[in-house]
Amino acid sequence: MTAGERYVLLGMAPARAPWFREVAQWASSATIAAEFIKCISADEVRARLVSGRAHSALLVDADLPAFDRDLVAVAGANQVPVIAVAEPQRRSWSAADLGVVATLAPQFGPGELLAVLEANARMITRGDRLPPLLTEAEPAAWRGRLIGVMGSGGTGASTVAVGLAQGLAGDPRYGRRVLLADLALHGDQAILHDAGDLGPGLQEVVEAHRLGRPTAAALRAATFEVPARGYRLLLGLRQPSAWAALRPRAVDAALEGLRGAFQVTVADITGDLEGEADSGSIEVEERNHLARSVATNADALFLVGTAGMKGVHSLARLVRHVLDAGVEPGRLLLVITRAPRNPRTRAEISMTLAALLADRPGLPSPVPVPERKVDEALRNGAALPAAVVDPLTGALRVLLERHADSAPAPGAQPTQILPGSLGGWNDADTAAG
Repeated sequence: MTAGERYVLLGMAPARAPWFREVAQWASSATIAAEFIKCISADEVRARLVSGRAHSALLVDADLPAFDRDLVAVAGANQVPVIAVAEPQRRSWSAADLGVVATLAPQFGPGELLAVLEANARMITRGDRLPPLLTEAEPAAWRGRLIGVMGSGGTGASTVAVGLAQGLAGDPRYGRRVLLADLALHGDQAILHDAGDLGPGLQEVVEAHRLGRPTAAALRAATFEVPARGYRLLLGLRQPSAWAALRPRAVDAALEGLRGAFQVTVADITGDLEGEADSGSIEVEERNHLARSVATNADALFLVGTAGMKGVHSLARLVRHVLDAGVEPGRLLLVITRAPRNPRTRAEISMTLAALLADRPGLPSPVPVPERKVDEALRNGAALPAAVVDPLTGALRVLLERHADSAPAPGAQPTQILPGSLGGWNDADTAAG
């Protein structure tokens, strides 16, 4: 330690917490070479983390509701390691999973604190900033496919999501492990499936990822089976305003968890990707985080519009909105619902859409989806007609084959056996067949 060096510590805990008061006393009496900054709220912690001043570590009481994945992520983004203070027997979360570098029991002494700081934090000299922490990259875990479906209100996007999930569930390659997740702000999947229960659903799954990482079995248990169509359903928000309780990092972790539990996740999302850069409001970005996260990470994104002048114009506007948000054109699939049967009328719709998007090259032709007894099938809880399902799954199959280089790494999942291969089980026999 050189002259002028000391630890600059942020602390957040209840005002009467004994350790909170003791660390302040140790710092003021020079028992430890540290400056201790007390914070009374998570907002104050975040403001200090992004202020530009260098900090050695953040000490936080793990019993506070504000202690979660998002707070740890903000600290990590600003190169500030997090040290959690918690009773060992009361811990229900994994420090490694959250990104916490160390934990201390509330009865820790100055020696224990210094040992943890020496192992995980850097001393600060005036004018210095902490360098990035060096961490070893962990091997990427296997993830299932993520397919997004979005459209303006009344276009039938939720029905398209149902048909797509049904078609994928019938594909033997996915082993009937297909999930339809209602991630829209105004979710319609509960009414389309005549769901008798309000939960568990999206809110419970995201909350489970706020501090922990549930097992695949626990995530599947939070979904409902739809036997007539072969997939499982994750119910959405019970109230549109419930988005305020969904923290962004917990949402991202929940999506990763679902992709690890299912071969394919079909996400029904809101057709709004507006963020802080567009509106100047972080609240708007967090409200749309479900849709933004799916759109930017999906293997394919279906954009849904209806036939007719208004429907085609709205679809063109949605395409521009999505492209401006940074989604690759090669991941997009356009869908026209309630498509007319006349081939000439369908061609006119395609040409009109192409003319409206002439300055956006690389877009596919829209997939026409007719309306064939859809309402009747939904009312009866039956499978949707093949005329609705097959065009969707066919278009998706072509796109995924085109982007086969981005598929999950071989060996990270069980080897798939092609239907009809009834010979030997080794590679040589399969090749010979």
